[in-house]
Amino acid sequence: MGQLQLSESVASHLREQIISGKLCKGEFLRIDAIAKSLNVSTTPVREGLLLLQSESFVRLMPRRGFVVNSFSKADLLDLFWAHATIGAELAARAAKRMSKSDFTRLQEFHEAHVNAVKAHDHALAAQLGHQFHRTINLAADSPRLALLLGSLTKQLPNRFYASIEGQLEGAVEYHPIIMNAIRVKDSDAVRSLMHRHILSGAEHLIDMLERQGIWGVAEEVAAPEPLKPRAPKARRVATAPSARTKIGAVHSA
Repeated sequence: MGQLQLSESVASHLREQIISGKLCKGEFLRIDAIAKSLNVSTTPVREGLLLLQSESFVRLMPRRGFVVNSFSKADLLDLFWAHATIGAELAARAAKRMSKSDFTRLQEFHEAHVNAVKAHDHALAAQLGHQFHRTINLAADSPRLALLLGSLTKQLPNRFYASIEGQLEGAVEYHPIIMNAIRVKDSDAVRSLMHRHILSGAEHLIDMLERQGIWGVAEEVAAPEPLKPRAPKARRVATAPSARTKIGAVHSA
C-alpha cells in the first residue's frame, strides 16, 4: 500500500508539472533524475510514469524512454465536461436518496465553508468545499459511478482544485441553491446546477493558466456542444449565479 501511494504521489507531482507547463511537450523524463530529485527509488517513479501513460500525459518510446504529451485547453474542457456530467448525475440521485442526517451534515459543511471564506482561510475553505461535494456524491448511493468520478478527479493535481475553490465567493452563492434544490428533491434542478457549478471551475482554471502563459500564443478552443448546460427548472428553486461566475468545485467522491 505504501509503495502504491508513493507511485501515485510521483504521478501527481509530474502531472502537476505537465499541466502547469513546467514540463513541455516532447520533453524526455529520465527515471533516475526524477528519482534523485524526489528522493525516492526508481520503482515508484517508473510505476508513476506508467500511470501517467494510461492517462495520456506521457508516452513510452521504445529504447528512448518516457516523453511528455501535450495538454491543451480542449483536453482540460473534456476532463471537466466528463467530471461535470458524472457529478451532476450523482447529485441528481442524491436529491432523491439523501437522508435527513446527511442533509444536516451538508448544511454544517456549508456553514463552516462560509465562515472559512469570511476568515480568508482558502486552504480550509477548499477542504470544506471538498467535503460538501463528497457528502452529496456518497448520498447518491452509486458506488461504481462515484468510483468513476474519483478516477477523473485524480487527473488534476490537488493544488489546482484548491486554486479553483479559491474563487470562493461564487461557491458560497452556488452551494445554498444546490441545497435548496436537494431539500425539495428537485433532481432536475440539482443536476443542472451541479453541472454548471463544476464547469465554471474549468473556466477559472483556463483563465488562470492563460495568465501564466502556459499555452503561449492564445489558443482558441470552441467548447464542445455538451458543455452547454441546460437551464435549471425555476419552479422550485432560486435562479443560479451566472455560469461565468468564477468558482471551484471539482471534487472527488
